[in-house]
Amino acid sequence: MSKKKTILLSVAILVVAAVVTALIFLTEPEAQRSGAVKEIAMLVDVVELEKGDFQPVIIATGTVQPAMDIMLSPRVSGEIIRQSDRFVPGETIKKGEMLVQVDPSDYYNTLELRKSDLSQALADLNIEEGRQEVARKDYQLIEESMPMEDMDLVLREPQLNAVKAQVEAARAAVDQAQLNLDRTTIKAPFDAHILTRNVNLGSQVTPATTLGRLVGVDTYWVVVNVPLSKISRIQFPDDSNERGSRVIIRDRKAWPGDVSRIGYVHKMIGALDEQTRMARVIVEVEDPLGTNTGQPPLVINSFVEARFIAREFDDIIRLNRDHLRENETVWVEEEDTLRIRNVSIVFTDAEYAYIEQGLEESARVVTTNLATVTDGAPLRVESVQEPEQKNESLARKSSSTHQNDSIR
Repeated sequence: MSKKKTILLSVAILVVAAVVTALIFLTEPEAQRSGAVKEIAMLVDVVELEKGDFQPVIIATGTVQPAMDIMLSPRVSGEIIRQSDRFVPGETIKKGEMLVQVDPSDYYNTLELRKSDLSQALADLNIEEGRQEVARKDYQLIEESMPMEDMDLVLREPQLNAVKAQVEAARAAVDQAQLNLDRTTIKAPFDAHILTRNVNLGSQVTPATTLGRLVGVDTYWVVVNVPLSKISRIQFPDDSNERGSRVIIRDRKAWPGDVSRIGYVHKMIGALDEQTRMARVIVEVEDPLGTNTGQPPLVINSFVEARFIAREFDDIIRLNRDHLRENETVWVEEEDTLRIRNVSIVFTDAEYAYIEQGLEESARVVTTNLATVTDGAPLRVESVQEPEQKNESLARKSSSTHQNDSIR
């Protein structure tokens, strides 16, 4: 067979194969749908909402600082000849307790000299008063009248006033010398905790010398950074007799998980933090070292957690934040169907959202995460959870902790 015939035969075979294949596909029977598709209801968990009075808990972080902090310096110069055994870093001392004493010898001698000057001035005053009495008697013998200015000169009033001024100056000099002598004994100005000591026996000091650093032990401050949006729910005291919002202080690194201290809001610093752009709130903690209560001490410069028990919301819906959906919506189960509700949120804390519009009391919120959501989709309820009471439990626990602190 020639090459040309072979090619023609191959092409003919391919054409026949193509026609047969096309006939097979064109005559293939179609599958027909029988019956309607049944939409399966999704199985979900729901929680019933409640409406009531709730206190949000604002969680923030802050740094412990002393409320009273001084660099102690002497008021006089000299050599330190005595030092208290308790003037060491880490020690707690009482107000008025002696810390160091500067050599008082020079100041004692100065005081004696000033007392001698005062005695001389008093003697001069007695002499001048005697001279004035003699001048008065001489004037009475003359029995002549004269102008008041001349009479003062005759009766030696200027000389008497000059001597009186010298007496007052001598008394002031004595008082100053006594004050300088008293200042050679340097005492604690308040109940204090000693952080540093910079001198020892034999040290030469001047008023520019820093003896050490002391901080007050009655109160510490926790300076907390709080978002500006949360400030409106924090109670600030109107005067010194009131207390602001209660604050639960926890040091997560140093204390066990169930240990906390109680503080109260004191003031808000009138400038934002330069780095975080948040408001800075001062929280006062009494007895920070736990001296009277046996509680764990606060450590200056430590980083702590602060939980503010904020102003109470009245008659409002509270919802766990995990149950909020995109664009401030909530999934609600109504008569075995899914409803998507837009809600108006007035406040959120770390755990809850507080809703004033969009949900009704006893609404059944879907807590199950669903892959596809359409309004009106059928649902099957697997379980119904009771309304949560975590905030009330926290408030009761905080109150109980505060009462235990007071008892201690």
